[in-house]
Amino acid sequence: MTILDDARRLAATGPVCDACLGRVFADRSFGLTNAERGRSLRVAVALDEDADFDPVDTTDCWVCEGRCAEFDDWAERAVESVADVAFDTYQVGTRTPPLIEENERLLREEIGADPDAGEPFKMEFNREVGKRIGRLTDAEVDFDRPHVQFVLDVEDDRVEATVNSAFVYGRYRKLERDIPQTEWPCRECDGSGRQGREPCDHCDGTGYLYERSVEQLVAPVVEDVMDGVDALFHGAGREDVDARMLDTGRPFVVEVKEPRRRHVDVDRLESDINAFADGAVEVTGLRLATYEMVERVKGLDASKTYRAAVEFDDPVDADALAAALDELDGATIEQYTPRRVDHRRANLTRTREVYGTAGELDDPRHATVEIHGAGGLYVKELVSGDEGRTEPSLAGLLGVGARVTALDVLAVEGEDEPFEDEDYFL
Repeated sequence: MTILDDARRLAATGPVCDACLGRVFADRSFGLTNAERGRSLRVAVALDEDADFDPVDTTDCWVCEGRCAEFDDWAERAVESVADVAFDTYQVGTRTPPLIEENERLLREEIGADPDAGEPFKMEFNREVGKRIGRLTDAEVDFDRPHVQFVLDVEDDRVEATVNSAFVYGRYRKLERDIPQTEWPCRECDGSGRQGREPCDHCDGTGYLYERSVEQLVAPVVEDVMDGVDALFHGAGREDVDARMLDTGRPFVVEVKEPRRRHVDVDRLESDINAFADGAVEVTGLRLATYEMVERVKGLDASKTYRAAVEFDDPVDADALAAALDELDGATIEQYTPRRVDHRRANLTRTREVYGTAGELDDPRHATVEIHGAGGLYVKELVSGDEGRTEPSLAGLLGVGARVTALDVLAVEGEDEPFEDEDYFL
């Protein structure tokens, strides 16, 4: 049996459009569309038989039921469904009606072909409609993480469009204390602001334990500028509520859901955020980022540098403080879960490294110390000892009670590589 014999038998099953005929032989003679392949076979059969050429109207096709005549219409509908959305990349998927899938199987059975021979209807539909969407929008196909995902539901005659998130990376400085990184709903009213019919006494009816957070001062501005429907804040760890985040700042990513704008002026966005935060928080180094930056920010091993104001129960001399800090410099610290976080952390012993220490007395009972350590090092407990849960500790080495009265984070940097890798920016 030759390919022309197969084409004759397929054409004899009833009106089969050029695309459906050619799709059975999609693995033959590359560089042709299926419609061109099918028409060429039909012409070759007519020439071989010295018969009149008898084209088939696509709308009469019993296999695709005329759907292969609708590529332009579906492309226009898809573009119209995101008329108010700016996008550069897209992907197309198709839900094929079961009847068309069955028709394709029957067509291939006619010549004893494998059910998967050639190309399935949905693949051609994706490609042909996709090419037209590209021409209408000047956007490009992206099979990894497109800005817009179209699903063509052929059976239900509808286009579903999903606008994927946009991402903005930066670093924030928290210049005031008692501001959490993210929203902190009230535990007593579960964030409702009410207890029964009355306002919640615990949060004064606000639903939050803290009036402001870094998230609330940053994410809504990004969402508004990108014209999204929601925004999520992803931080590279978090500092204590009562700690400031200074100097180089902490890396973060704001994820904007369903943005209608993607290409925004990040310098202007930075100014807008800082004006809105009004001195409580500042952001720097904003960049448009890929979605992989979220995982990088949340998962990259990072070290931290802290500055702590320390108060001692008894006077300490400068030499003793220097000796204790030298002992901690480069030390391996064992920390059992601190009492202050054991309600939300598993009870286990963690081992962390101290990379460097420095400090000096302000007076015999007060000192300022700087500590550079691995991520996850509990600095307050490194100073106090947490009643023996942290070993060694500054208090234990000095033999006097010690506590952190004010804490600042000065730097959050990747252990082995910087957060700011150009591969993760647009």
